[in-house]
Amino acid sequence: MKLTNLIGVLFISMICSVTLLAFYGLIAFSQQGADLALLSDSYFHAILLFSIKQALLSAVISTLLAWPIARAIYYFPSIYLKRTFLSLSLLCFVLPTLVLITGFVSLLGLAGILTPFLGDNWSLYGLQGILLAHVYMNLPFVVRALHNQLQNIPDTSWILASQLKFSPWQRLTLIEWPALRGNLSLIVGFITIICFNSFAVVLALGGGPQSTTLEVAIYQALKYDFNIPEALTLAWSQFAIAGLFFMLLYRSSSVPWLAKDANLKQWLPRLSTTNKVLFSIIYTLALVFILLPLLSLLPGLLATKYSSQLLFNIFQSLALTLTLGIGTALLAMLLAYCIMLPIRNSIIVQRQQLQNILQWLANHTLIAPAMVLSVGLYILFLPIIDLDELGMIFVVLLNTLMVLPFAIQQIRSRLIQFDQDYAILYRSLKLSFWQRFTIEWPYIKAVIFSTFALVLLIAMGDVAIFSIFGSDHLKTLPWLIYQYAGSYRINEASFASAVLLLVYLVILLNIEKVKSDA
Repeated sequence: MKLTNLIGVLFISMICSVTLLAFYGLIAFSQQGADLALLSDSYFHAILLFSIKQALLSAVISTLLAWPIARAIYYFPSIYLKRTFLSLSLLCFVLPTLVLITGFVSLLGLAGILTPFLGDNWSLYGLQGILLAHVYMNLPFVVRALHNQLQNIPDTSWILASQLKFSPWQRLTLIEWPALRGNLSLIVGFITIICFNSFAVVLALGGGPQSTTLEVAIYQALKYDFNIPEALTLAWSQFAIAGLFFMLLYRSSSVPWLAKDANLKQWLPRLSTTNKVLFSIIYTLALVFILLPLLSLLPGLLATKYSSQLLFNIFQSLALTLTLGIGTALLAMLLAYCIMLPIRNSIIVQRQQLQNILQWLANHTLIAPAMVLSVGLYILFLPIIDLDELGMIFVVLLNTLMVLPFAIQQIRSRLIQFDQDYAILYRSLKLSFWQRFTIEWPYIKAVIFSTFALVLLIAMGDVAIFSIFGSDHLKTLPWLIYQYAGSYRINEASFASAVLLLVYLVILLNIEKVKSDA
């Protein structure tokens, strides 16, 4: 195996070692293993069933609602604000959860703008609030994914359908559905994993023990009871279930996560006036759904007293957020590229089983409980090093592991495409790594830059890891928003959320520009 492949395997081993060290830290501290008796407890069964139920419901609802929206954008490409809508869709997926929750509380909370119109029995808290937040974050992702799939339908299929005078039902079943079917299960599976591991949304909007997921139960077991055997049982259960979903996901072909939109089609079925009106209504409702939680921050902005101390706190926190985010994104991109080297080699030599194992190990932090990793490492290293001084290093390292699966997935398809086109040539020429990289760089440059920006956005929204390793003197902007919201200073939280949202929009516009130039 070449040195470059060995480096990739070494990085994968280091990532797995971090997970093992975290679990070791918890086990060694308690001097006990998992509490297996919990597996037969009705409390565990209730948490497990709710975790699965809300994840599946979130995935299914998001997909069912996204399909007509994706069709509206595809069949009506000249619809108003289309590019803005697709950019907002990406924003919803990477938006810090606390900004979203602040918007929903302002909109639908106890004193929300729309609450008086929803009746006396309405409550944002519970299963309905969790589903609403999850659908808000995931529906736009599915819209983009399904829209990209529809864009891959060749013009010849539509021309042939027109010549054969296909009915709308025949076009749907014979042309559209086959284009979507291949990756639909992967999209649903990915969303299910994300929602199954959901933490901040369930913690903020769960509303009580009846709406608790495994991730939140782990947090409660560690923070309030410090019951490590219980936390380990919950963590291993979550790891096993999410890991099974994840393995099934990776046995299939890759989903083009938030990939670049294909060029507009030259030929599409002609729309009737009725269909144009219907698609416009569906699209408008989706656009309103996306904009309302963001616009609900405006009343808080207008009511905020902009003291110099508030502005100082917010911009100091923003500077720290950007610094940690950039450090995380740079490290994640380096690791992602190196890790892809042995994975690409296993694809070239057609070793499917090795490819699946390497991909699962490299991406396992997508399903690893962030709270377990954070607390386990904190307990392990607390007697050894000064975490008050070095805590920010752990924030960067752990955040890197959390965002690494997104970085790998974003660059994976482009790198594999390069190998499919040129692997036989550069292997026959026996090019060195650096010679190959100089040829490869122009080919992957755009996706590297856009992925860096995307990973930066995801990393900047961290709260869970910072809550463990963060400093009392230094605060990231999401953590500051959490403190404002926790002390019912909604106006200040709204202002801080708006500042963070503005930064996200600036970065997001650059992502879209890089993709459009690619």
